[in-house]
Amino acid sequence: MLPGTYLTVKKNGKAYYRASITYRGKHISLGSFGTEEDAHQAYLLAGRVLAGPGTWNIDGYPSACILNFHKWVVLINFRDNGIYFKTPIYLKKQYFLYYIDPDTILKFAADDLFYYSRHKILKRGGHLFVTEYGMQVNILSRYGIKSYAVPGRDYCFANGDPTDFTYDNIQIINRYYGVTKEYRNGKPEFTAKVHINGSHLIGRYSSEIEAAIAYNKATLLLKNKGLKKEFLQNYIEGMDEIAYASAFQKIRISKNLLNYAETL
Repeated sequence: MLPGTYLTVKKNGKAYYRASITYRGKHISLGSFGTEEDAHQAYLLAGRVLAGPGTWNIDGYPSACILNFHKWVVLINFRDNGIYFKTPIYLKKQYFLYYIDPDTILKFAADDLFYYSRHKILKRGGHLFVTEYGMQVNILSRYGIKSYAVPGRDYCFANGDPTDFTYDNIQIINRYYGVTKEYRNGKPEFTAKVHINGSHLIGRYSSEIEAAIAYNKATLLLKNKGLKKEFLQNYIEGMDEIAYASAFQKIRISKNLLNYAETL
């Protein structure tokens, strides 16, 4: 066998070749190939990349490269930073870059390194997600952004860069179901609405928490009146049961919505 290659066989009996290289005591798999020569060429290129920091870099990924792009990033990060990750991460001093592809580079705070070194980010239909316990989880959920959230309305990126996921750059505008922050006469106001064949106003409130509780109250009322629709309830962090029950009792909701509930 040529250096860096070995023959293996699929369950259906078809033979293929795998390539690997050892660097700084770490055995690194380079992928599977249809021929022994291709596997050998992958091994040779990996060796040149690991040996040549002045020649090979992430931005210089060849257009017809025999190595997978993610593997390319892994090798260069290991070479430059001395730390091996299975995911396509490149370390910087106070943050790291995650390469989805040569044109999609995400920036994360160092606090997220442990998580993303063990979770591969996938991109589909413009959404970024990881797989946890067999489920697809949008990475925005790590930053308190709900699945229904609309960029620009419910959250935004402070510097205008939607690829910068450092914590200071992510600003959550609306964190609760059915609640939208608006401005009236220059002052913030929180509007609660419920969607049932169109949007129905629950009310306008001076605080985000009041609006979130009003949403809970309205959806429970509608459900008790027989509406066959499941509504997610807002969880108010830091509020105990007694304080929540008191606020729930005091908060008023729109008479129009109450009248609508009577028609159900």
